[in-house]
Amino acid sequence: MWIAVLAASASTALGADAPADGVAAIKALPIDHGQITFAEHSDAPTTTLPGGHEMKNLPPRTMVRLVLHPAEGSNINVEVWLPDAAKWNGKFIGLGNGGAAGHINPAWFVGYVQGGYAVATTDMGTAPNAMSGVGNKEVWKDFGYRATHLMTVVGKQVTRACFGRDPELSYFNGGSTGGQQALQEAQRYPEDYDGIIANIPAHCRTPLHAYFLWNDQILRRTPFTREQQDNVIRAGTEYMASREIPQTAGKLVSDPRCTSQDIEAVIALARAKDPTLTDAHAEALRKLFDGPRHAVTGERIFCGIPFGASFDIAHGHLYLFNWVFGADKDLMTIDWGKDIDTYTAALAPYLNAENADLSKFNARGGKLIMISGSADSCVPYTASLDYYERVTEQCGSLDKARSFIRLYIVPGMSHGPGPGINRLPNMLGLVMHWRETGEAPDRIQAQRVTNGKTEIDIPLFPYPAKTGYTEAKGFERIDGPRRGVDRIAERFRPKAAE
Repeated sequence: MWIAVLAASASTALGADAPADGVAAIKALPIDHGQITFAEHSDAPTTTLPGGHEMKNLPPRTMVRLVLHPAEGSNINVEVWLPDAAKWNGKFIGLGNGGAAGHINPAWFVGYVQGGYAVATTDMGTAPNAMSGVGNKEVWKDFGYRATHLMTVVGKQVTRACFGRDPELSYFNGGSTGGQQALQEAQRYPEDYDGIIANIPAHCRTPLHAYFLWNDQILRRTPFTREQQDNVIRAGTEYMASREIPQTAGKLVSDPRCTSQDIEAVIALARAKDPTLTDAHAEALRKLFDGPRHAVTGERIFCGIPFGASFDIAHGHLYLFNWVFGADKDLMTIDWGKDIDTYTAALAPYLNAENADLSKFNARGGKLIMISGSADSCVPYTASLDYYERVTEQCGSLDKARSFIRLYIVPGMSHGPGPGINRLPNMLGLVMHWRETGEAPDRIQAQRVTNGKTEIDIPLFPYPAKTGYTEAKGFERIDGPRRGVDRIAERFRPKAAE
């Protein structure tokens, strides 16, 4: 991940190195509905992971593993790493997972412990793989929200046992599925974290996976060759170039918001570039760019693939449908009426992080930064933009929302670094600075670097502001349009349930 770990803060750590005492205190810790399976201190600078991979340059650390069983059918793995007592900066970090989770990579912890942080993560209860959720409602709850909260609770208990005091401040950093975890924490458990990074967040979870299935069914029936897909991407980038500043025109699409007329124009331009694109391809593109709708009511389920984005990561990831309909279900037969209703009713109350009321998180001084990529077809920016708008509606004004939540839509960024912007500042560091000093992140610098050469270097401003440019003034903040994406129908975003 390109988000770096903030260096150790100037907080004064209390106590001298006492790893043996810390480990003993951890081992004696009673764990509600769970147990500690491993607790050990190590100064070894290297270790070999299962599979033979060697990790090097490791700091001194205390490593703790736990298994939690909050309900029958639930099996949550948690891992916590802690620096030596003299190095601890008084802060706790919760880390998000990715995809269907189901594993913990110890490499995630190293930079944080080197920086003086206590850090924890969870496999979200889906080990050994995504099929663990087939027909198991307890796994749905764990993956949706419970595992992350319980990881936070026991992570802080372990930290307290090791150092003899609670963390002064706690932060959460997650992307993709980790972004879902981030927003679930802000919505369901506002007391858990003081600052949160929700990077490329898969928070509108069941509609998002419906989008995956929609695209999967279309692309299986009407495949595109690599050259055809590339020509469609180029057509979208070319068509939108007139709306870009000179530094990005023809290179990426900063703001893919579009109308049905724009969709038709991009399809026509793509077909002019590539005569092999047939009428069937054109019809497929209409559906891909528009996104899934309910077959009976026509209601919006999710928005479509953004202009300028790859199709490759816009489909697959269909395990949630197996959770509801079984491992052997032919997913090409899923219909967009009754089946989608069944799927939504089963999973959405647990998995979706869509509650726009963040008043409790705000009231305790919490700060939240959301980040989406304009060229991300895996987790398109559209749901995050609309979520931000719904938060502003709940708050009563944009200014009130901006006091604690910011959204950056990063031009040309895919699901992480890619052909668009691929370097951002340390966003976790920004949310820490905001929470601890009150200074909000109003402008960040972003680059596209290829083979060591900086090709784009521009300032970014939080939505709805955007980056303007003139020869006379250079870069400047300008007002951008609000909304402009279809709102997912409320019944596909039902209220959260425990």
